[in-house]
Amino acid sequence: EFMSRIRGGCNSSTLRVSSKRNNAIVDKIDILIPLDQKAIEHLNKRITKETIIFSEKANFNDNFKDKCKMVEVAFSDIAKEIGNKLYSNTVAAGLISGLFSVDINIFNEFVKQGFADKLDDIINANLEAGKKGYEIGTGLLKSESIKIEVNKDCIVQNEIIINGTEAIGMGCIAGGCDFVSSYPMSPSTGVLIFLAAQSEKFDILVEQAEDEIAAINMALGAWYAGARGMATTSGGGFALMGEGVSLSGMTETPVVIHIAQRPGPATGLPTRTEQGDLNLVLYSGHGEFPRIIYAPGDLQDGFDLAYRAFNQADKFQIPVFILSDQYFVDSYYNTPAFDVSKLEVEHYIVKTEKDYKRYELTENGLSPRGIPGYGEGLVAVDSDEHDEYGRITESMDVRSAMSDKRLKKLDLILDDLLAPVLVGPKNYKNLIIAWGSTLNVIKESLDKLGRNDTALLHFKQVYPLHPETINYLKKAEHTIIIENNATSQFGNLIKQDTGLEIDTKILKYTGLAFTVEEVVDNLINLI
Repeated sequence: EFMSRIRGGCNSSTLRVSSKRNNAIVDKIDILIPLDQKAIEHLNKRITKETIIFSEKANFNDNFKDKCKMVEVAFSDIAKEIGNKLYSNTVAAGLISGLFSVDINIFNEFVKQGFADKLDDIINANLEAGKKGYEIGTGLLKSESIKIEVNKDCIVQNEIIINGTEAIGMGCIAGGCDFVSSYPMSPSTGVLIFLAAQSEKFDILVEQAEDEIAAINMALGAWYAGARGMATTSGGGFALMGEGVSLSGMTETPVVIHIAQRPGPATGLPTRTEQGDLNLVLYSGHGEFPRIIYAPGDLQDGFDLAYRAFNQADKFQIPVFILSDQYFVDSYYNTPAFDVSKLEVEHYIVKTEKDYKRYELTENGLSPRGIPGYGEGLVAVDSDEHDEYGRITESMDVRSAMSDKRLKKLDLILDDLLAPVLVGPKNYKNLIIAWGSTLNVIKESLDKLGRNDTALLHFKQVYPLHPETINYLKKAEHTIIIENNATSQFGNLIKQDTGLEIDTKILKYTGLAFTVEEVVDNLINLI
């Protein structure tokens, strides 16, 4: 978690290490390494009597001396002896590696890779700083003043460590993305940067546009020309893309839009997290036309849904949204490498004939999509209402026929939905409903509760809703929804679609993600 400022403020990173796979954030802090005086106060609500603080004496806070264990480590003095106070970070990294008995050779290799673009003197100084910290960590273990019990597991040795940004980016590449346009906006900018870094290897055209309006129109132009384009943004940027979304709907031009949510309104909290843009995406663009909205819950979802988004956009000629958030895109954990062996980039472009009709009226609402230069036909598209050839019309009969044609595609989409995933017992009394990035936190919370009458229903496709949703809800005696917003946007969508009101809503909108402890405490009080 970091503050929205160039310099200053108080930022922190939480590293969780476990003997078993746990991919959720917890509130407790076992070990805290504050590198300035503000850090302890900033994190005071998470500090308990079991917390061990490794810090310079100057950072010790008298208010906490009786609340937790404090161990003095002269990070700055060690760093200055090596040559620069900045090496304090590497001393701290070495200390952590020593405490967890990380192989020193692995640690050194990591340092070399991290500073590979620096001069040899800087690399060597960081190696020395890491070694000093490592010796302190191993020394504490030998003295038995600190005891850490975490078992190694060789199963994870060949796994990858990535964040949500990279998972989505990889999925885009697997889906055939060859064009991305964006006006940088946190927390979505990482996807643009990731695809730019891979652009030469995978032949991706990357454009940093002058604004968000240009970005989405570029992506639409890419699809019109036969490419597979994406625009990536956040809520405030997407607010400017509404007309482009509507243009996609009218011209039946595919487009994939990634939105990394952050708290609004307006600038809000630019570097924090929230699930507050579902309504914005659901109702974006004037007029009536179908769309698909995905919300990844874990890294595998991030990859799978990004891949799927491109094929679905191409297949149904509609806008498809990937709705992530800051917590999702900025969180790392280890995961098995994604299997791409059976993935195919599905193309639905046709070769046009002389009498080609871009908006031919068909029984299922899908018209054959051609592109300029591929065949003999003229590929005419227009943002005005148009006839089958793409020419402007004000005929009321044609208008009705075209509107019906566009909406018919919804029936095809409904036949190809991703079902919600039930986690836990099938014979449940209590049903927890969730979507997107809260998945791992809620799964671990239910494991800790150990209730055989409580299950989780997680949605990775939030629109259109799967028709089985109503049956899951009716089966429960008590329904509870957990959302990172103030008004239960997904709960309201469920009510609108099924007519059923969720019994209890657990909502958080501080700008931070739910922690396992928060969810457990809430559920204990409810069930």
